Amino acid sequence: MNDLYAMRRANGEWFVMQDHGRVRVPLFHTSHDALMARVRNFGMLLFQPVALDARWLNEIAPAGEGNVDFCLVNNPFASLKRSPKLESSELALLVNSPSQVQTVSSNQNGKPASAVVIGRQSEWWN
Repeated sequence: MNDLYAMRRANGEWFVMQDHGRVRVPLFHTSHDALMARVRNFGMLLFQPVALDARWLNEIAPAGEGNVDFCLVNNPFASLKRSPKLESSELALLVNSPSQVQTVSSNQNGKPASAVVIGRQSEWWN
């Protein structure tokens, strides 16, 4: 499982940025990357890295709320605004635990299938 980290204050607020009228939440590969980005961006000084899970993800962006974007910060020393946007389906795959995610390799009729099952939902691709 790949852990992702978001920045959170002690009072429960999440670090977000405004980007063209939308809320953008930067995510980091490691807690060290998050701390290095915090050194460069003084607005993050009161925030600590928190490992993101499905519960925190739902707190940041409740289901059906479409004005929150996530971005994956690959270089903590670069501008956070230049980080690529992370699609919600990709984020769900990265955040869910291995026990909740299972790969379906066969559709039981002898033909291969490609799918990832998350809880009761499925993501299919060709």
